[in-house]
Amino acid sequence: MTKGLFRQDHPYLFGLIVLGAMGMIFWAGVAFFISRLVHPASGDLFTHKNGIGVIDLQGVMMTSEETLANLAEFRRDKNIKAVLVRIDSPGGAVGAAQEIYQDIKRTAEVKPVVASMASVAASGGYYAALGATKIFANPGTMTGSIGVIIKFANLEKILDKIGYQTEVVKSGANKDIGSFSRQMTEAERALLQEMIDDVHNQFIAAVVDARKISANTVRPLADGRIFTGSQAKAFGLIDQLGNFTDAVNQAMQLAGLAGEEPNLVYPAVKTFPFMDMLVGDKAQSLLKLMQSAPVSLMYQWNPSVQ
Repeated sequence: MTKGLFRQDHPYLFGLIVLGAMGMIFWAGVAFFISRLVHPASGDLFTHKNGIGVIDLQGVMMTSEETLANLAEFRRDKNIKAVLVRIDSPGGAVGAAQEIYQDIKRTAEVKPVVASMASVAASGGYYAALGATKIFANPGTMTGSIGVIIKFANLEKILDKIGYQTEVVKSGANKDIGSFSRQMTEAERALLQEMIDDVHNQFIAAVVDARKISANTVRPLADGRIFTGSQAKAFGLIDQLGNFTDAVNQAMQLAGLAGEEPNLVYPAVKTFPFMDMLVGDKAQSLLKLMQSAPVSLMYQWNPSVQ
């Protein structure tokens, strides 16, 4: 009776509520449909058919949780006979790149993993690929960029012009290292350079271990320069030249499925895409990047067009 009275007393409000509910249902349906198009083979997880797990590693890597969860899922799934990691990334945060590299390497100890480089797989993108059993790249793929970078904004002159001053109370001499309101001291620069060199050496060690080439060979190549896929192949930084299809065929062969029709299995979509944009890990990662950009230690290649 109360519901009927509400509908009669507030017809416009009731109509808006109904339209809103219908709109949410409509967009949820659209999102679900799009997710099925993006990941057409996701349903194969329930068919108990042997397949190749495919993980997309795209964009700047600021977090690793989703990728690690997908790798763990494919490691446990007995029907997934090999994993293919499709990389199209200029790199990202050091911690995220190292975590993904370690988990790809961990997965490769259980079943074959093939890394397939798309347009760009540089810096942290290349670091992640090092954990794979085999690395494929297109002849024109931009890869390499074996290096580390950290940037700080120096707004001292601008702040002086507008009369802005900061007062700092700190517990130690280096607590405000990288402050945007003053020039960096030589002692601070030396400390940061020492840290950068340490992380750079970690990157080089990963290349040496994964590619089975000497540190003396890697170090001259590890000055941050970019290589094409063809150049990377010549230097021994990747295994083979080939596109996504070639990588799939290699994964099928390593999995003992050669000659069969490829069954590509993508991770299940955990949230609707439009909700991911609003509250998902990628949106939160972008916010964190914007908040911490001046002090982000990065494995990242930053191309610019001028």
